Amino acid sequence: MAKLYFKYGVMGSSKSAQALITKFNYEEQGMRVWLIKPARDTRDGLNVIRSRIGLEQTGDAIKENEDLFAVFQAREKEFYEVVIIDEAQFLTAEQVDQLREIVDTYHVPVLCFGLRTDFRTKLFPASARLFELADSISELKTVCACGKKATVNARLDQEGHVVTEGEQVFLGGNESYRPMCYRCWKKAIKEESGK
Repeated sequence: MAKLYFKYGVMGSSKSAQALITKFNYEEQGMRVWLIKPARDTRDGLNVIRSRIGLEQTGDAIKENEDLFAVFQAREKEFYEVVIIDEAQFLTAEQVDQLREIVDTYHVPVLCFGLRTDFRTKLFPASARLFELADSISELKTVCACGKKATVNARLDQEGHVVTEGEQVFLGGNESYRPMCYRCWKKAIKEESGK
């Protein structure tokens, strides 16, 4: 039975690597994979999905106003047996509904990899919708510098200080974000405010 999957984790939890490994595994079994990512993620190029460890594939960049169900229907003649989405937190809530419709109408598994929350620990709209609709939800884990499980995507300024103000979406990698446990994140915020 096909399902809608949400595999979430903080920065550095190997979400993109897992998405690309999953794609490889399906293709190794002769299955056709539709690999996509939101077009707003341009860090590595519009159509490039790249992991921190160097795995890389091209995929389709999906715009915010694009109807994923309609695109899937239009491509029915090249029928995909699985859909994999990287950076799923940047989809719209409506696009998550469209992914659900692909699962239910075509019986095709859809695997979404992305962040749960932003740098302020607030849910992204698409992530919230995935928590509401996904059949399977699993956490990809990584650790804080203290050794505890990281649960926060701490955003850093140019001097490496943790910040709590700014737009929800700010594209960046290790220079802009650090995975932290909640305790270390709160401690860093307190230290910054005490200056």
